[in-house]
Amino acid sequence: MQRRNFLTTLAGAAVQGAAATPSRPNFVFILMDDLGWADLSCYGSRYYETPHLDRLAKEGVRFTNAYAAAPVCSPTRASIMAGKYPARLGVTNYLPGGHPTPYSKLIGAPTTQQLALEETTIPEALAPLGYTSGHVGKWHLGGPEFFPEKQGFSVNIGGTNSGMPASFFYPGWGKNPPIVGEPGEYLTERLTKEAIRFIEANQKNPFFLYLPHYAVHVPIEAKQELIEKYRKKKPGALQNDPIYAAMIQHMDESVGQISAALERLGLTKNTHLIFTSDNGGLSAPEWKLKPVTSNSPMREGKGHLYEGGIRVPLIVRGPGVQRGKTIDTPVSSIDHLATLVDLAGGTAGKTDGVSLAALLRKGHSPAPRDHFWHYPHYSNQLGRPASAIRRGHLKLIEFHEDSHAELYDLRSDPSETKDLSRAQPETVRELTASLHQWRDSVGAKMPTPNPNYDPAREGEGYWWKTRSRP
Repeated sequence: MQRRNFLTTLAGAAVQGAAATPSRPNFVFILMDDLGWADLSCYGSRYYETPHLDRLAKEGVRFTNAYAAAPVCSPTRASIMAGKYPARLGVTNYLPGGHPTPYSKLIGAPTTQQLALEETTIPEALAPLGYTSGHVGKWHLGGPEFFPEKQGFSVNIGGTNSGMPASFFYPGWGKNPPIVGEPGEYLTERLTKEAIRFIEANQKNPFFLYLPHYAVHVPIEAKQELIEKYRKKKPGALQNDPIYAAMIQHMDESVGQISAALERLGLTKNTHLIFTSDNGGLSAPEWKLKPVTSNSPMREGKGHLYEGGIRVPLIVRGPGVQRGKTIDTPVSSIDHLATLVDLAGGTAGKTDGVSLAALLRKGHSPAPRDHFWHYPHYSNQLGRPASAIRRGHLKLIEFHEDSHAELYDLRSDPSETKDLSRAQPETVRELTASLHQWRDSVGAKMPTPNPNYDPAREGEGYWWKTRSRP
């Protein structure tokens, strides 16, 4: 806790000098929950409507190869906050996690139940530069001793250890999140109001606003008038759920309201607005629900290390950022901390990510690097324990049940339909060796044999198949 007191003192001193550095940019970081790569109009959807995000993409840059560091929420959120791979942080599953398949071959690896206080988070890295940081929305990175206010945020509205509300309508969300709303108020709208209040209260000094929405995670709920709008609209072949479509419109309107508030306050030209998601869209059954979206042409979705589970939308607009550009360079959620600190004029400490500032401003890509994933768990979406590596346009996935590997060329086969592992055994050996070396370097925990393994019953027992939705 001594480090915390030092950071607080340093931040206070920096704030006194903040007026002398008015050019430091503000940051609004909007993180969606379970939003798929193909869920925006500017990413190809023909059923969902996202005019505000489409405009944001035209005014900034849109990434086509942006990745979440994990196929589920808490690990990616940890990677964003600390700039490190989830395997290094020990947070590799959603919290608290679980083992949904009692008769499976393996038991998922243990996962750390919080983002450690010893890690330097984005608000802590920005504090010495004079920033005030606010958190509005979903945290899901540990209990009360690890809440946002313990991790460098001066304001925490709605952030707890819970990952979803009981309902998106007040008073249905009750104490999760612990925000008092108006009767019938929609949670996405409430969080947007709180975010704008934070912007208004901190407009005279540099600020970092982290707005991790609970949407578009289950429960799938939206206002009836929007649902009826999409029921009347011709559905797409794969994306056709009117309630989910309405949730996405609520989300898009939130982005529009944030943008309008920045414009009204004269902050647009000095504010970076970052929009992304924590993992791919829900394209498999969960909580007795049918799939709510499709990540096509990407394979699978949330809970899987195929592209549909880890490739996400990423749009960035801000001072000096190129306008109307599409960037194909692979980037990761581990890059956000280094990028924001660099854009603020500071230097980040040791992270696994790299700064994307030069890429955003001038299109200069960072040096070629490998990207890694480690998800040693069975997911609620029928995903199996695996690790993965992407090198250039090649991607290898190693499945832990039998150590078999699949190899794909994402340049010619982004849908991962043609396994090249038999045709390119030497490439498989090289990428597998690099993947194992990386796992060792970050101290990745591995799944273990399940003493209750029963191959005759392996497909039984997914707990969400027999349990009511919470």
